[in-house]
Amino acid sequence: MQSSGSYASKRVYIETFGCQMNENDSDRVRSLLTSIGYVETQVPENSELILLNTCTVRDKAEQKVYSLLGRFRKLKSERPSLVIAVLGCVAQQQGVELLKRVPFLDMVVGPQNLHRLGDLIETVKDGSERVVATEQSETIEADEYTAPASVDGPKAFVPIMRGCNNFCSYCIVPYTRGREVSRGAAEIVGEISGMVFRGVKEVTLIGQNVNSYAPFRPRETEPYTDFAGLLEEVACIDGLERIRFVTSHPKDISKRLIRLFGSEPKIVSSLHLPVQSGSDRILELMGRGYTASEYLSKVKLLKNASRGISLSSDIIVGFPGETDKDFAATMALIEEVRYDNLFSFKYSPRPGTRAALFEEQVEAEVASERLQILQKRQREISAENSMALKGSYIEVLVEGPSKGDSEEKSGRTPCNRVVNFSDLPDFNVEVGDLVELLITDVYPNSLRGTYHERGLLCS
Repeated sequence: MQSSGSYASKRVYIETFGCQMNENDSDRVRSLLTSIGYVETQVPENSELILLNTCTVRDKAEQKVYSLLGRFRKLKSERPSLVIAVLGCVAQQQGVELLKRVPFLDMVVGPQNLHRLGDLIETVKDGSERVVATEQSETIEADEYTAPASVDGPKAFVPIMRGCNNFCSYCIVPYTRGREVSRGAAEIVGEISGMVFRGVKEVTLIGQNVNSYAPFRPRETEPYTDFAGLLEEVACIDGLERIRFVTSHPKDISKRLIRLFGSEPKIVSSLHLPVQSGSDRILELMGRGYTASEYLSKVKLLKNASRGISLSSDIIVGFPGETDKDFAATMALIEEVRYDNLFSFKYSPRPGTRAALFEEQVEAEVASERLQILQKRQREISAENSMALKGSYIEVLVEGPSKGDSEEKSGRTPCNRVVNFSDLPDFNVEVGDLVELLITDVYPNSLRGTYHERGLLCS
């Protein structure tokens, strides 16, 4: 890698779209660029390098990228030395076609090539060459995760695997992120230990399908670590207080993993478990690999293992061929599960996926109406679940000042709800502390708590 002096006083503007994997990729890019002399700016007009880290899961996110690129055309014409790059899933999917579509674009870099960014910048910076780096590998390169994600506050995200082998009929991820490849357990534990040393109290292990974690073993004699085993190793790290993970595929949730929710106190009582639909017919068309009853049976096991567990999910409405009966099955499922939070979307056909070719596409107006019905009912369920917390004592990880009032503190419960509270006069409560609060009020997007005699749990 080039020395930092090569890029002294250079400024980079980064905009990120999409999932937490993309957010973590951008964090690692920031770390890499900082090591070679870049400083981040929030003003693209002031930058020497513009990076758009993109998502192609839904058409709306992809169109935002093209709109932004249109805005940057003038900047490039005024300053030809400005380097503009598209990173991430749109880059991987479009490849060289993106250079043809956007003639002022300098670089197209897929997710598996972000660790090469420093060298790629060096290649294009004189304007004589444009670069497409979209090679994919079925192994993880030694330097792929060398640049650690930045640590800012008590929480951090740690990728444990990349890619997906499921090929759901609506999803582009296996094509843009590649096949499933897992990092070694020792490498992951080492990275988290370093984060804890820098003040992290909570980590979220991330991947397209974390519970299919299966690191490569060069020799069969080496010990095998599955996802539950990895969680047990991470839980042994001194100073780490909370462990989350996302995203889990329902068909791969093991009984051993479910039992950990009841036996390992560091694993928070919160799980994101995407269901996508409550209709068996639609689930089969999606290629999800489970039925609604199989999904609900695992939900029951989770609720038995961890009383009060908070569940969230993803749901797609308006999938090709979805009837009123299919949608009613989805509504019945959310009534039975009673999610705390739901990420729901209208189906968005993605080029290259099987579902984009299905003939029975649902009319946009019908899909929109169903989405409104679903979201309205989920808001009611979320409010009812939050109201049930009023009067209870809940552990809160202090994250910083409240967004609404800088004189107050804010943190999150194990079930991932935001709690705002007045600073504690008798204690010096710092970011990263665990405090136990009495929940006194409930609002649509947050809770309010107050200190009581049991107070400070951990600092």
